[in-house]
Amino acid sequence: MRRILARLRVRREPASSASLDQVASTVHRLAVLLAAGVTPAASWSYLGDALGNAVTRARENGLGIPDAIRRELAGDLAVNDPVARAWSAVATAWDVASQAGAPLASTLRQHAAALRSTAAVERDIGTALAGPISTARIVLALPALGVVFGAALGFDSLRVLFTTPAGITCLIVGLTLVGVALGWIRSLVRAARSGEPNPGLRCDLMAIAVSGGASLDRATATVERALVASGLPATTGRAQAEEVLALSRRAGVPAAELLRGEAEEARRAAASDAGRRASVLGVRLMLPLGACILPAFMVLGVVPLLIAVISSTVVGF
Repeated sequence: MRRILARLRVRREPASSASLDQVASTVHRLAVLLAAGVTPAASWSYLGDALGNAVTRARENGLGIPDAIRRELAGDLAVNDPVARAWSAVATAWDVASQAGAPLASTLRQHAAALRSTAAVERDIGTALAGPISTARIVLALPALGVVFGAALGFDSLRVLFTTPAGITCLIVGLTLVGVALGWIRSLVRAARSGEPNPGLRCDLMAIAVSGGASLDRATATVERALVASGLPATTGRAQAEEVLALSRRAGVPAAELLRGEAEEARRAAASDAGRRASVLGVRLMLPLGACILPAFMVLGVVPLLIAVISSTVVGF
């Protein structure tokens, strides 16, 4: 029973904000080295850690730095790892800056700031979800506590639950209800965590491309190629970037600052939307808890206890 119930816990989502801060710190160090005159290839070797060594080895095998970052650090984006997505975004920004002739040091410095902003959003999401998720975990333990409570009162509810037809029926129904609740809760938590993985990234990339002096059409094509090479969605944020570029054309002002401002606004909107989803989660979690967990508590904890009481009473007579 303990082994079965152990599998029915809500899995803890991995905390990613600390790792994103580490990515931002590494990118900022690279920016400082580049600003001091260190070559891009040598800057990775000066890091002296596992990340720098991995990229340096890939460079020695003939890969360019963006491709080395994609292969050694970004890994498989299918695992939906925030750190992998962050490194893939770094590779994309490096690729766009190299192709557009944009200053690489300032590009990485600005990208590090964007990563720290994304990490802050992740922390806010984790903080907002901590309460509802903890409540769900506690309530999920109610059925098991009901079984233990019956045994602690001196009634043979465990024997009833595992050896009698009525008890086995209660066990099957109760575990089914807990399993349904667990899947329901996980889907609600995933929905609360869902959102654009790299808010404002396309606007940031377009700002990098146009700051190198490229025309808007060439900058768009460069960003598209870099996004595809990194396995990131090429359509995400396209309408937003095109709206800003149209404003730049109408007003006759440089697009770079407009694009950076729009990227910051996208990150602020992502943080606000995440907070809203987290607040809604606390209400929605009441549905699986009330519809599945409380009935599971009844059939696993209360019904076997009643059967045991009635059985002992009848035997006593």
